[in-house]
Amino acid sequence: MAKKKQGVSKESLLDMYKQMCLFRRFEEKVGVAYTKRKFSGFCHLHIGQEGLAVGVQSALRDSDYMLSGYRSHTQAIGKGIEPKRVMAELFGKIDGVCRGKGGSMHMFSEPLRFLGGHGIVGGQVPLAAGVGFKIRYSEEDDICVCYMGDASTNQGQFFEAMNMAATWDLPVLFIIENNKYGMGTDIRRTTSIDHLWKRALSFDMGHSDVDGMNVLAVQEHVSGIVETMRKDKKPHLLEALTYRYRGHSVSDPGTYRTKQEVEDYQKNKDPIKQLAKHLVEKKFSTEDELKSFDKDAKEIVKEAEAFADESPNPPVEELWDHVLV
Repeated sequence: MAKKKQGVSKESLLDMYKQMCLFRRFEEKVGVAYTKRKFSGFCHLHIGQEGLAVGVQSALRDSDYMLSGYRSHTQAIGKGIEPKRVMAELFGKIDGVCRGKGGSMHMFSEPLRFLGGHGIVGGQVPLAAGVGFKIRYSEEDDICVCYMGDASTNQGQFFEAMNMAATWDLPVLFIIENNKYGMGTDIRRTTSIDHLWKRALSFDMGHSDVDGMNVLAVQEHVSGIVETMRKDKKPHLLEALTYRYRGHSVSDPGTYRTKQEVEDYQKNKDPIKQLAKHLVEKKFSTEDELKSFDKDAKEIVKEAEAFADESPNPPVEELWDHVLV
């Protein structure tokens, strides 16, 4: 008789809650720091999409590879990069994870196998296929996770990479973060299909969708996908239905959607609130304990900002270091 599948432990659920609180508070602090002109350039916040990042990460091994787009601060932290080093990178400081030379869109850590942060829409997708080929060539027992925005699925390189991954059986989990809007345009205005996972049908590739606002649903669903991928070494296209509360970037006022729409997601679908309700109902935690976790997250973020403030700028002598000519 098969064993009954065990659910996520209380400790794991509490860790997931703490991580989501950290992600939310980190991005809020980043938004405030930007308005204070502590750094400049492009900056895309992940607020509202924490459930997807935490749920996916909880289903992975430390040795798995990950690539993302330009909305990647929290994904980098989830992969193991210290919040203070992510903040310092945002501020362009030498203690940043890329010594201040990558900035918001280019978080990177080879030891932790977080391979960017990519500013070109869909540019990370063929790179992920390359990582999948490396895994296959080296006969590793790992997978590669590739996050992309919904609008990335309309780029030519997306189709080329999907075709290669399917043809060569590359263990890449392509995750579409469908937050409904490509910059300021509703995805329904630019895409002929009603579900983006249908892109996989052209390649006879495994495919599915999940409620990206529910961290428990994400964790369970992705765990199943990953377990299968480690056995068959084949790619999978996952459409995660999620939502960002802020604009496309910090300079986007978000006038293309109603205030009521945003408030409805915040009230009824917020990933942190959903998990908090579950924890209290299961008597895994109390509301006071959850508040203390959130307070701890705020303290971590405060310390990260102080670290970034105090970190020196890169020396002028490094101007031409790490530049490929």
